[in-house]
Amino acid sequence: MSTKKFKTNIKCGGCISTVTPILDKTPGIYKWEVDTNSPDKVLTIEGDATSDAVILAVESAGYSAETIED
Repeated sequence: MSTKKFKTNIKCGGCISTVTPILDKTPGIYKWEVDTNSPDKVLTIEGDATSDAVILAVESAGYSAETIED
C-alpha cells in the first residue's frame, strides 16, 4: 500500500460530496482526504490504486487532478 498526492480543483464541501461516492467505489483506494485549505487542494490517497485510476475517478466526477511528485 502506498500514499499518493494529487493537485485538484476540489475546493469545498459540496465538491467533496460529489467525489465521495466515486472515490469510495474506486478499487484500490482504502483511505482518502482532500485538504481544501491548501492552495493546491491536495487529495491524498492511501491504497494500491494507480495514479491513472485516481485521476480518471476524479475526472469522472467533473473535477481535475494531477499527480504531485514527492
